[in-house]
Amino acid sequence: MSFIARILLVDDDPKYLKDVLPSYGYEVVVALDGINALRALKNEKEKPFNLVILDVLMPNLDGWETLKVIRSDKETESIPVIMLTALDEDYQQVSALKFGADDYVIKPFSLPNLLARIEALMRRSVWKKEKSIAPVMPTSDEPIDELTSREKEILNFVAKGSSNQEIADKLFIREVTVKTHLNNIFKKLNVSNRTQAVLLAMQLMII
Repeated sequence: MSFIARILLVDDDPKYLKDVLPSYGYEVVVALDGINALRALKNEKEKPFNLVILDVLMPNLDGWETLKVIRSDKETESIPVIMLTALDEDYQQVSALKFGADDYVIKPFSLPNLLARIEALMRRSVWKKEKSIAPVMPTSDEPIDELTSREKEILNFVAKGSSNQEIADKLFIREVTVKTHLNNIFKKLNVSNRTQAVLLAMQLMII
């Protein structure tokens, strides 16, 4: 079976996500605590993980300490991390982001919400890698037209990993209107897809 991404699930009670995530195209490797998670990250360099889902409350080495080690190691510092916790408190969320988490999900969570966050992080991770490899060039020599404030707003949402429907909901417009704006953005930037549009806009400091 071909998987779209490889996830390290660090949780002492992993059964639900271990069973459900492969149904959505993710390969899942389980570590029951932070110590085993760090061991897995070190031992599987030839087939690296695309994302870590990290529970906060675990035996031996909790999520906070595990996250600190991940972010302090140059080989793992850039791996996207989603923290999971049953504690719905502002200081916990602030701590997660301060320690380097990319996102924070409170248990119990809805599966569609978690899947959307995973997908968004995967897209952002791909964009970062592509941006670091080579600059994006327009697909034609035509001059680049200036984007409207609405087009920049939509492109910012795209850069954050939002889908067309999510953008439509946030801006109180129809999804077809979002698609129209995106087509206009592609034409103005002389690119052919969302990833190229975001990368070029970043390089040109449009967003």
